[in-house]
Amino acid sequence: MKDAGKWITDAHPTYTALIDEKHLVSKLYNMVNVPTGVWIDEKGNIVRPNEVAFVDDRFKNFTGMDSAPYLNALKDWAKNGKKSAYVMNEEKLRDKLTVNDPNILLASAEFGLGEHLYKSGHLQEAIPHFKEAQRLNPKSWNYKRQAYALSDAKRDYGTTFGEEVQKAGGSKVYYAPQDLPAVVPPEKKPQ
Repeated sequence: MKDAGKWITDAHPTYTALIDEKHLVSKLYNMVNVPTGVWIDEKGNIVRPNEVAFVDDRFKNFTGMDSAPYLNALKDWAKNGKKSAYVMNEEKLRDKLTVNDPNILLASAEFGLGEHLYKSGHLQEAIPHFKEAQRLNPKSWNYKRQAYALSDAKRDYGTTFGEEVQKAGGSKVYYAPQDLPAVVPPEKKPQ
């Protein structure tokens, strides 16, 4: 909070800004990358789970992802609410939000232990737990990003974040594609 707090205060946001120093939200909802968007309605219900969400095209050359489809879906939801074609039904939401893999749960515990050790001044003891979290949940780029930022990644992990992205196929496949249904705008539907 100490680093981000000033920026948030100076921006005078009209919305709640969450600083999740303990990574609780990402653990609870298995958020594995950034930027991530989650749609929550006025009643506090999730209507679309976490997914990659760019607000503009500044990284399009790097990621290969166009922001327009997501932004158009978001605008449709703002306009149509629960009637939006982009709002997921309960069954699909449950499927997307349920973590059935015990390795993902163990990875969260290992990463939490690593964080505790690091914050207690025991970086070298934390590293094996960060490595185990990455092994158990290799899709979590948050685990890699955070662990590598806390030490000398090349020395302690034998790799760097950039090398891991390249191993995955490069920046254009680093982000999972969005699960947006193909929707024909009303003005383009045949009469």
